[in-house]
Amino acid sequence: MIRFSLKNLNFSCRSLSTFKDGPGLDFFVEKSKIKKIHKERKRLPKWLQTQIPKGQNYHRLKSDLRGLNLSTVCEEARCPNIGECWGGGDSHTATATIMLMGDTCTRGCRFCSVKTAKNPGPLDPFEPYNTAEAVGKWGVDYVVLTSVDRDDIPDGGSLHIANCVRELKRQVPQILVEVLSPDFRGDMKAVETLARSGLEVFAHNLETVNRLQAFVRDPRANYRQSLNVLIQAKKVTENVLTKTSLMLGLGETDEEVLETVQDLRLSNVDVVTFGQYMQPTKRHLKVKEYITPDKFRYWENVCLEMGFSYVASGPLVRSSYKAGEYYIKNIIEQGKRSRTLSR
Repeated sequence: MIRFSLKNLNFSCRSLSTFKDGPGLDFFVEKSKIKKIHKERKRLPKWLQTQIPKGQNYHRLKSDLRGLNLSTVCEEARCPNIGECWGGGDSHTATATIMLMGDTCTRGCRFCSVKTAKNPGPLDPFEPYNTAEAVGKWGVDYVVLTSVDRDDIPDGGSLHIANCVRELKRQVPQILVEVLSPDFRGDMKAVETLARSGLEVFAHNLETVNRLQAFVRDPRANYRQSLNVLIQAKKVTENVLTKTSLMLGLGETDEEVLETVQDLRLSNVDVVTFGQYMQPTKRHLKVKEYITPDKFRYWENVCLEMGFSYVASGPLVRSSYKAGEYYIKNIIEQGKRSRTLSR
């Protein structure tokens, strides 16, 4: 039998009255003031405001992906460009960045909203075929594949991603493929496996400047390891374009950004993109600064003068944003023509 003693209950008469009759407006007003003081976030500037996703292309593409059990980084990472890319924008060509190896990552970077777990589960053996089928339906000639990190798999999933590229090339021979690759814990054999899969662009994101790496990324990732991944990809496949992306607004200085892009050029990286870091949820890193469009144009000019083949720089630019795909496609095709003529 359970006995209760009223003296052990810490309810005042006022508290009992609140539970009996329901809290009044004053209760919520006071609570909201407290929350506002402690959880106030920077107001989003006008140049970062985007439209709600809609349109026939958007819904068709979403339906195709669901039917084939495929994930996209566009949704998982809450990309602000999803309405434009999936809806087709002015070009009416709907594109999406397919995220391979599931929707759950083994790492916990403080800027990323993708789900995390130590053991996300087995890989889908049908994913290479489903990916190729989806891309074939869209009728695009350039596709971006990315993936979660899978530190629970011996090769980090390198062979699986490579098989997805090969199946894409088999089913859609004219397709140009860009892969946004994990770092495979610095396993250069895994990097080589993917780099030799037939892709045209090997991308791996440095994310931020050296000083902020440990604060922003999972402890298993680091600045030097990421640079080495990009160096290795170019080393084993000279004709492949290498690409990386940096987020701005995390507290980096101009001197640190300049040092970073200098390191990238020394590593023979061909393409760099800059975008504004945007806090995906209240649990993630807060935005330190909203970088102006003029500043993004400044970094674009600096990098072009340094010799990068292509630079995409703007508040809403993301590493797989379609704005750069057309230009990169031209670089690839020009390179192929040059190699053909030199034979």
